[in-house]
Amino acid sequence: MNENFKKNLILGFKTNRLAIAGLVLILLFALAAILAPLYPVDPNAISATDRLLGPCMAHPFGTDDMGRDYFARCLYGGRTSLLIGFLAMVLSTLIGVTVGTVSGFIGGIVDIVLMRLVDALMSLPTFLIMVVMNAYLDAGVRNVVLIIGFLTWMSIARIVRGETLSLKEREYVVYSRISGQRRGKIILRHIVPNIMPTVIVSATINVAQAILMESAMSFFGLGIIPPTSSWGSMLSSSQRYLTTAPYLAVFPGMLILLTVISFNYLGEVVRKVYEPK
Repeated sequence: MNENFKKNLILGFKTNRLAIAGLVLILLFALAAILAPLYPVDPNAISATDRLLGPCMAHPFGTDDMGRDYFARCLYGGRTSLLIGFLAMVLSTLIGVTVGTVSGFIGGIVDIVLMRLVDALMSLPTFLIMVVMNAYLDAGVRNVVLIIGFLTWMSIARIVRGETLSLKEREYVVYSRISGQRRGKIILRHIVPNIMPTVIVSATINVAQAILMESAMSFFGLGIIPPTSSWGSMLSSSQRYLTTAPYLAVFPGMLILLTVISFNYLGEVVRKVYEPK
């Protein structure tokens, strides 16, 4: 990332207060998730006498249908949701960048095969694939990350391929090829560093997409299995109590909403900084 990009990024934040608020919220949620063990309440501790208590001093977010402290579950649910979002983004970005750079740089039959594979995968219904993959994989954070990561890399691959097609015609890349440098070395030294702004934009948006997909999977019973909490699984469990205890849906729903909006504003700032003026 060059110095000009950094300066423009700082300027972009200065002129967009919503992006600053989004960044602050993301950092706050991440810090709260990391420091969740400091909250002296077991998120899985059941209390039959404290079922469905509304928000109060003892329980800031109330309690759920099993008497568990809802604030503690939101903290630990944030750890799960944010971890899944981040790891799924890393996986999808690695696959997308690898496929995109190889396809764009090598070209020919390799490019044709990889892009037709991308087109085929993008044409399939995502939710159907999630259901099928979930049927063959055990529930858990690792498999949810794998499912989401393997379903979100295609758009990154197409964007990176377009950037690579442009970059490989630059003089320094042409010289590297003529001088006999290996393809892998050229890609890592000259292509990847120059597509990083584009990758950062895509990765930022993919975090929000991964969190939404995890929430959707958990909402339909395909993701995180209780007693492990995630914001999506908490939202799913609250369906039965929408009229009697609406706060069970409000708190995880608002956390998901704020997180996704924050990442979108963050990605919007990076996109505007990077796009040609």
